[in-house]
Amino acid sequence: MIPEIQTFLLAMTPIGELRAALPTALVIYHLNWPIAYFISVMGNLMPVVFLLLFLRPVSSWLSRRSNFFQNFFSWFFEKTRKNSQFEMKKYSYLALVTFVAIPLPLTGGWTGSIIAFLYQIPFKVAFPLIALGVMIAGIIVLFATKTGIVIEKYFGWPVLLGVLLVLGLCWYLYNKKKKIC
Repeated sequence: MIPEIQTFLLAMTPIGELRAALPTALVIYHLNWPIAYFISVMGNLMPVVFLLLFLRPVSSWLSRRSNFFQNFFSWFFEKTRKNSQFEMKKYSYLALVTFVAIPLPLTGGWTGSIIAFLYQIPFKVAFPLIALGVMIAGIIVLFATKTGIVIEKYFGWPVLLGVLLVLGLCWYLYNKKKKIC
């Protein structure tokens, strides 16, 4: 299969998104970074469009057809909104962009779409916010991947693994210190 199509499809996955597609395109397929970035972002945004457009109608349809789904969605929406104590205001949309932009597991376009659905953010507002977050995440992942490629190229795998180990250890110690204080 063509590397560009594989990159696009990998970017559409709910867990990998562009966090997996962009490094794969650069390291394994050796695509140019502008092409890899563009394909990864477009692939990541494709499911977002469908999720934003169809989550509400599908949940409504399921609720009308089944008492189980009606009870589930009522409970889920009530619990989510009650527990979060969070009201979407115009300035709070920055939170959605930031959440999507952080390239960690369980953040990204898929989760941002579900959040927009839960808080009933309309498509014309949610999609640009999520798209901005995906583009920022793409820049972060691109920078991290290119940095890793340069470290590996000039210093070798042992140094790259050492850098990653030191960063991971720093992160662990920082979180441990934060819990103690």
